[in-house]
Amino acid sequence: MSELELYEKLKKVKLLVMDVDGTLTDAGMYFTENGEASKRFSTRDGMGVVLLKKSGIDSAIITSENSKIVEARAKKLSIEYVILGSHNKEFALKELCSRLKLDLENIAYIGDDVNDAYAMRISGICACPNDSVEYIKNLSNYICKENGGYGAVREFAELILKAQNKPNYLTENW
Repeated sequence: MSELELYEKLKKVKLLVMDVDGTLTDAGMYFTENGEASKRFSTRDGMGVVLLKKSGIDSAIITSENSKIVEARAKKLSIEYVILGSHNKEFALKELCSRLKLDLENIAYIGDDVNDAYAMRISGICACPNDSVEYIKNLSNYICKENGGYGAVREFAELILKAQNKPNYLTENW
């Protein structure tokens, strides 16, 4: 895909849909002996979500995990649309688009592994972190320079903002 074609697709984006593990996180899951898990998130990725929202572009999460941690992170970032425990991300994405009255061409999707493939195929544009599995890299319109959990979402968010000629910074009193 040429840079011009990429930017034409990015101009249509109204919603960024994100996978969590391996995309918003570094794909690690940390467990205690009691089975409690924790996840590592990048504050830079979080600021990417904030920048999009300030520019009128919403974000959503679709993950196969049922995680209170993901709910807490979404709440902190004011992500209103969170779908947990999805084992059919294509269906979940179509349902979300229907609810929000969006066309699939208005969706930017970022994911890292094979369970993201079907949702990526139907999205207007899709990206993946640099450390994604090869299968997903081959499906992606854009492969981020950054790895999952280390700024890939921020990189993709800034690319969307640039294509739409929107700022990638905040005013002082944001």
